[in-house]
Amino acid sequence: MVSAVFHSPLDATAPASPAARRFHERDATQLIAATAGEERSTALFDSKTLAAGAAPARPARDFSFIWQFILPPVLGLGLLALVWELVSLGTGASIPSPKDTFWQAVQIFSDPFYSKGPNDQGVGWNVLSSLKRVAMGFGLAAIVGIPVGFMIGRFTFLSRMFNPLISLMRPVSPLAWLPIGLLVFKGANPAAIWTIFICSIWPMIINTAVGVQRVPQDYMNVARVLNLSEWKIVTKILFPAVLPYMLTGVRLAVGTAWLVIVAAEMLTGGVGIGFWVWDEWNNLNVKNIIIAIFVIGIVGLLLEFALIKLATAFTFEEVKN
Repeated sequence: MVSAVFHSPLDATAPASPAARRFHERDATQLIAATAGEERSTALFDSKTLAAGAAPARPARDFSFIWQFILPPVLGLGLLALVWELVSLGTGASIPSPKDTFWQAVQIFSDPFYSKGPNDQGVGWNVLSSLKRVAMGFGLAAIVGIPVGFMIGRFTFLSRMFNPLISLMRPVSPLAWLPIGLLVFKGANPAAIWTIFICSIWPMIINTAVGVQRVPQDYMNVARVLNLSEWKIVTKILFPAVLPYMLTGVRLAVGTAWLVIVAAEMLTGGVGIGFWVWDEWNNLNVKNIIIAIFVIGIVGLLLEFALIKLATAFTFEEVKN
């Protein structure tokens, strides 16, 4: 084999003698046999290693998700607790510390559905009462607002007719309509529902109308060529195209409704999270007020998250991106 590697180019071109050919053939046979023996030894070593229970090498774990998704919110909550503690110390404990508020929350949520009369009920009943009012007012707004938005977006005459009215009424605070509701309905509960209805209807009308107006004109030209009825145009063309805009309006309306119900219940009284905040203020129970603030924020966050998931499920892929 050494002679085969280090021979000169002239030797390679010269005819080999029978003895030299036998010598090279013997070297080649020995080299092939040695190579096959090494492969068998390697395979036997690998099989023995696996039989002994040695696991193959695993890829290194990626912990980047901790820095990207877990650590930032933890640091944010820690910063909030630190600022809260400093404010508590700076005000001479007139603002309760996070520790005292936490133990008060544990006591409150140990029995959230107690009832000791119409004006003394647990936080669970107050949240459910507020959600019930929001659901009723929001539902009425959806029944009225979405069809009106379709008509305004579909017909130019109606758009020009209602645009001044919407521009005039939309900036008005929903609480300004609360006295009108008390005057008309003669009751605090329907007046609060009326207030939710007013604040929820504008996002639905505006977003639905904008979605209808942004439908490509080619779709409407095809419908005109096929001589489709107005019902088929709405159900087969407009509704699938407008659905992402409509769900955005629904999400904005729910967020606004949850904001408004707290202020409305402070004014109307009764059972509700807003009334609970005002009642605890009258009792100078600041711990419960802070707990109510966190409850309002958590419930609003859950509503927002649920509606985002709903919108994602019914939204086209290009709109998701």
